[in-house]
Amino acid sequence: MDYTANEKRYETAEYKSCGESGLKLPAVSLGLWHNFGGNADYENMCKMCFTAFDNGITHFDVANNYGPPAGSAESNFGKILRDHLARYRDEMIISTKAGYYMWAGPYGDYGSRKYLMASIDQSLKRMGLEYVDIFYHHRMDPNTPLYETMWALDSIVKSGKALYVGLSNYDGETMKRAARILDELHCPFVINQNRYSIFDRTVERNGILDSAIEAKKGMIIFSPLAQGLLTNRYLNGIPDDSRVKTDGRFLKESAISAQQLERIKGLNRIAQSRGQTLAQMALSWVYSRQGITSVLIGASRPEQITENLEMTKNLHFTEEELKEIDRIAL
Repeated sequence: MDYTANEKRYETAEYKSCGESGLKLPAVSLGLWHNFGGNADYENMCKMCFTAFDNGITHFDVANNYGPPAGSAESNFGKILRDHLARYRDEMIISTKAGYYMWAGPYGDYGSRKYLMASIDQSLKRMGLEYVDIFYHHRMDPNTPLYETMWALDSIVKSGKALYVGLSNYDGETMKRAARILDELHCPFVINQNRYSIFDRTVERNGILDSAIEAKKGMIIFSPLAQGLLTNRYLNGIPDDSRVKTDGRFLKESAISAQQLERIKGLNRIAQSRGQTLAQMALSWVYSRQGITSVLIGASRPEQITENLEMTKNLHFTEEELKEIDRIAL
């Protein structure tokens, strides 16, 4: 495949700043959590990246443990960069993370300086990059002093291996403590990454959304479609080829009860009345919330990306719609 980017890719794309920083992210970012692992089709991976970039999606999000196997998503994305996207590197925001299990022994998990410094080197090698734009600590570590983890993030920036840092899966109070440390170190902490959807309101309860707004940091959301529940995939039950039946690691069949299916159908009726698919409405709902910078989507084919991008065409919700969404979902 010989790829040349669409010359009109920025004409209609929407971007927001990460809090008070100068870094802007597209309304929709592409996550490589699923469908970029060792068994995925390389040509399809390429087409999804091309479709995203052709439509102004400049941000590609990965992590050291994405696959399976762990590391393979970074390796595959690195090959796509080398084969097709290298000339567009300065137009791209590439983020990766470390914090989950990667290798045996006491140094291959969580948030020690030893683990994080090794992880960034491994990630850069797999992707063939000199630096990433954002490097995240992937989850809170109850056993490592917070200062040590933040000191490692600062060292990664000061060594030129990342331009900015972010925190993923943190709660509000821990994020505020981390932000104070990073401010003292003069480290450019700009973004939080957390799960949020119509079905999952954890960020509203654990303080991270309010804390990010107060601290003037960005918020990028993963799983805005609740692992596919907020799509047309389950309107008529559980299909045989769904992730629930073929994988089951992240979405359990037991979670899709008859009551949940009725909720999905009720939300779909609201989406139809708005002239949107259920997925588009779910993305619009998240993106329109105060403090949200970008929503991360996953995809198994290019058409899903173009469909989801349509969410920016209707970001307004009436009070009646919001109340009805809450009544159905909560």
